[in-house]
Amino acid sequence: MKKFLAGFAAVLLVAGMVIAAEVESGLKVGEAPDAYNVKDITGPNAGKSLCYRCQYGARPVINVFTRQVNDDLAKLVKEVDKLVEANKDKKMAAFVTVLAEDADKIAPKLEEMAKKNGIKNVPLTIFDGEAGPEEYKISDKADLTVLMWNKQQVKANVAVAKGGKIDDKTIKTVVADSEKILN
Repeated sequence: MKKFLAGFAAVLLVAGMVIAAEVESGLKVGEAPDAYNVKDITGPNAGKSLCYRCQYGARPVINVFTRQVNDDLAKLVKEVDKLVEANKDKKMAAFVTVLAEDADKIAPKLEEMAKKNGIKNVPLTIFDGEAGPEEYKISDKADLTVLMWNKQQVKANVAVAKGGKIDDKTIKTVVADSEKILN
């Protein structure tokens, strides 16, 4: 009986992890991203409020929405930064949108992350409010939502549930899916 209960508990634990890893968040493939304003912390418009979605127009764009600023996010952003650099000829662009209630608390963390990791091609920005832009449908059950679009149409969406980890698999998925916006 103890073996059965231990086995059953293990199955529930694994099932819970699978469910926690899968979350729907953000615009669906085929939908159009709307305009929204952010405060640029590290990009070419540092200190200003602007709409990067508007500025980038019909270019291929990776928009990373996050509620966490940590080393795992930095690892993802470094890879996105490399993608943007490698695809300048295709005019690829990207920006990170931290969903936060307290911009003053988050801004120094973003400045440090950019400096420490040599992030040069991806502006790190803050959206005022943890819910994110309403039209983007960012789930409150997600810590990370990566939307990729081209010509104002979402081509890929990658999300990580709250408590999930931005791991190598997530990063590889984002890198692979970025090909969908380069055609």
